[in-house]
Amino acid sequence: MEQMAYLAVSRRLFTELVAGPEDRIDLGRAALVIASEEYPGLDMLRYVAKLEAMAAAVRARLTDTQEPLSTIQCLNAYLFGERGLRGNSNAYYDPRNSFLNAVLDRGLGIPITLSVVYMEVGRRIQFPLQGVGMPGHFIVKPVGLEEEIYIDPFNAGRVLSREACEELVQEMYGGQVPFDATFLEPVTKKQILARILSNLKAIYVQTQQYLKALSVVERLLLVQPGAEQEARDRAALRNLVSMLN
Repeated sequence: MEQMAYLAVSRRLFTELVAGPEDRIDLGRAALVIASEEYPGLDMLRYVAKLEAMAAAVRARLTDTQEPLSTIQCLNAYLFGERGLRGNSNAYYDPRNSFLNAVLDRGLGIPITLSVVYMEVGRRIQFPLQGVGMPGHFIVKPVGLEEEIYIDPFNAGRVLSREACEELVQEMYGGQVPFDATFLEPVTKKQILARILSNLKAIYVQTQQYLKALSVVERLLLVQPGAEQEARDRAALRNLVSMLN
């Protein structure tokens, strides 16, 4: 009963976090609430404090007249150099890569969760970033720059041009996916949360953890209430869970 009560509180908090307007959504906290259903009793304030401390460490290295590229260099030097954050290429589909607390503890993540860390630290040092949801890979871009540059947190924060992003897509898909300018359009925080959840859903379905997959789909529908495919998947997963129980 205690765990069920905790999950109900976690679900209610997630509902509240994603219900408001885009500019009021706290991306880091929402990502931690996603993790809290996997880690009952998760001390979310502890991980928010970790993000604050990381931002403070980067801020101490900045000057008052910091140029954007040098700010990126400071972020990269600290996050990937000193803190050792890195992409988990060896166990890409480990679900821990999708939980922000585990990413901060282990220093391992996938493109989208490492991008969330990068965005959350950037926000705290007044260097706002937007997520860019390319097919098969997630990157970020600074807000409000005339120069079109992108940052790849999965690969130690390497700076990419538009042409390099196109090359990356071609490499990933063997030239089978024509590049479209919409690939580089910024995504909303709700879309980022939905993509984290979609990654988890795919992992849990693949590993036949249907109850966990159902929990993920229920939260996807909180983020995207009109998603018809998710509504169908929720019904199918409920049937599967009922049959297996």
